[in-house]
Amino acid sequence: MKKSSLISIGAVVAASALLLTGCSATGGASASRACVILPDSESSPRWENNDRPALEAALTDAGFETDIQNAGGDTAKYATIADQQLAKGCGVMVLVDLQGAGVTVAEKAKAQGIPVVAYDRPIAGADFYVSFDNEGVGAIQGGCIVDGLAALGKDPKTAVVVYIGGDAADGNAKMFRDGAVGVMEAAGITAAAEPAGVWDGAKSATNFEQALTSLGGKVDAVWAANDPNAGGVIEILAKNGLAGSVPVSGQDATPAGLGNVLLGFQSCTVWKPASLEAAAASEIIIALLKGETPTAEKMTADGVPFVAVTPTKITKDNVIDVITAGDATAADVCVGDVAAVCAELGIK
Repeated sequence: MKKSSLISIGAVVAASALLLTGCSATGGASASRACVILPDSESSPRWENNDRPALEAALTDAGFETDIQNAGGDTAKYATIADQQLAKGCGVMVLVDLQGAGVTVAEKAKAQGIPVVAYDRPIAGADFYVSFDNEGVGAIQGGCIVDGLAALGKDPKTAVVVYIGGDAADGNAKMFRDGAVGVMEAAGITAAAEPAGVWDGAKSATNFEQALTSLGGKVDAVWAANDPNAGGVIEILAKNGLAGSVPVSGQDATPAGLGNVLLGFQSCTVWKPASLEAAAASEIIIALLKGETPTAEKMTADGVPFVAVTPTKITKDNVIDVITAGDATAADVCVGDVAAVCAELGIK
């Protein structure tokens, strides 16, 4: 699979590659059903807490049926869900890829004349890709590391920086890394260690601890691709008395990540409001279900129309924005040692 990098084409491009729009092979009521497969609940709490309700609300409010299921991190289950949904009938197939499982499902759907929307993660052969600007997410993260080193008076050219990336099977992981590395390398940063990427906080903790040991306990900053990975890193930093003195990036504005930002253990997170991504995807899905041909302003390198949503940098100063918007609650964020910081900042 060719990994997607963004190509801005300036003008609005019609998705003329769609041979059939909004029509399943079975037709009838199934043509009004959006079939959605979410990947898991472990890589991020967003899938069940944010994306599912946002997609369901938007599509049902528009008068369409939804069949939203979660593969639970199991590619075999992912395939089974897809087969069941396709047998029942779908007007549009909306897929969050899981370790490449989405490619086969996309092929099956398109063979039945069902358009495919790749949601959040790229899938080869999809008719549309809707996600946040993933290289932009990485650029925010890289900027957090550069700024964090500057605040500590450390020269980025000599700084010991560890990279804790995401699972290479996730097409977005490369884009996050590319965006971050572009900013960090421009400042003179090179990776002192880079274990194999995963979307797993516990494994990231183990990987980072091994990297830290190999570096003789010396680290100046850690680019972590998301909040759970950052949490694993921070656990090891705390174990070694370094939490709060080493800039760490993150992503997803999870309650734990926001808490670490408030405590000063994490320099920033990147807020990607699922409501914005779901709204952008829903416009595409609804148009397809109506038999219309949607448009997009960007395309991926492999020619897939791409709707890119803008992410937001979150630091201690604007954590409240995430809570005010309803993408996290003070009850979930302001726990343990974080409660005192929340009280100080008036977060409740």
